[in-house]
Parts: sequence; C-alpha cells; structure tokens
Amino acid sequence: MADEIVLRTDALHAGYLPGINILNGCTVEVGKGELVGIIGPNGAGKSTLLKAIFGQVNIRSGSVTLRGEDITGLGADKLVTKGVGFVPQTNNVFPSLTIQENLEMGVFQRPKLYAERIDEVVGLFPEMKKRLKQRAGSLSGGERQMVAMSRALMMDPSVLLLDEPSAGLSPVRQDETFLNVARVNRAGVSVLIVEQNARRALQICHRGYVLDQGRDAYTGKGRELMNDPKVIELYLGTLAADQEKARKP
Repeated sequence: MADEIVLRTDALHAGYLPGINILNGCTVEVGKGELVGIIGPNGAGKSTLLKAIFGQVNIRSGSVTLRGEDITGLGADKLVTKGVGFVPQTNNVFPSLTIQENLEMGVFQRPKLYAERIDEVVGLFPEMKKRLKQRAGSLSGGERQMVAMSRALMMDPSVLLLDEPSAGLSPVRQDETFLNVARVNRAGVSVLIVEQNARRALQICHRGYVLDQGRDAYTGKGRELMNDPKVIELYLGTLAADQEKARKP
C-alpha cells in the first residue's frame, strides 16, 4: 500500500433504483502511483462502483474522498476539474471527430490546458502522433481505448477510472490495451481498473479487490490473489467460464 491515499471509498451503499442497493458497504483505496484492479463475478457491482465514484449512481450512505477531500455525490463536471478521470466501457470516443479533436474535447472546460498537455499525452502513445487527423471512427477497438484514455489524461487527473477496457477486444488488442494501461501507470497516474479478464488484469496490478454482492470480499497484491486457492475456486474459475460463454456465438 502506498503511503499517500489518492482515492478512497468508505462503506459505500449505492444503487440505481429506490430501495435496491448494488453496492453494500464497499471500501477500496488507491494509493499514489498505484494500479489497483477490481474483479469479481457478473453482478458483483464492479462497474457500479466506478459510476458511484464518478457521480453517476445514487450513493445512499458511505463516502468518496479524493486526496482527503470529500467528493461524495459530486457531478462529473466537477469531478473532472478536481482530478478524477473516467473512461466508460462503451461510447468513450467521438467517432466522427479526429483523434486531435477528441483530445481537445478532453479539456473543453479548460482549453488552455491543451497546449500544456498535448505533448506529454501524445508522448505516452507516440503511435498517435502521425494520426492526429484520423477520424476516431476508423480506429480499431484497441486504438479507440488508447484515444479514450488519452482524452481523460488531458486534464492531468490524480486518478484514472477504467471500466473494462478490454471488453469486446481480440486477444491481441486486449494485450495492447493492458500494456497501455501499465504505461499510463508507469507515467505516475494512479489507476483504478474494473476488469472481467481477471487474470490478465491482476498480472499488471499492484493490488486487487474481489467484489462479491457489492462488498469487498478479498483484497491483496495482484499476483497473490491470482494464486490464492480460495479466490481461484470461488471467482477466477467462474470468471473464466463467463468469458468463455461470452466468446461463443
């Protein structure tokens, strides 16, 4: 665990419908410079956790803090300016816009940041440099994820939330995406990633949490969770079966 906690959720209870909680006391922490993974079976509340942090789900009790400041229930526009970046699973680029225009949209609240941030962000993904005028809609799924992450990074966030970035990608594109996530983290960005591809995610994560029925059931170092017999028996086997079903036509 890092000495400085960047993001913390404390006993979150949250849900979409009145009286029905998806999160039931979920507590997670992301330290400065950490890459933390959230895994668990379908319906465990993984994506709901990110949406609750980002103000898209009603929080009924508990709290979210960013560098010690209470940000519980703030809207997405305020969260972005405070330092929370979010890349949703789908619809995360503007397909009719060029890569450059997508990056410009990342700083529409603070346009002057574009000149300050563009070189650093493109430096993370140099393969974009010669393609800035290419429309995002013509990119592969993995390349779109790269653009989506880049757009979120334009605001220089303290923490980046990633919702299943490998979903729907081929194995090769999945590997590229996980390498890109690790690249972002090595640049000093704290990352909280939700992933259905649990084993691959845990390989790159410093720590992980296993969610079950909206609670943090297990936590530990990424590779320790991969080799924990109880986690393997109860979760990793189930996740592998779910992924196999998803691949079948």
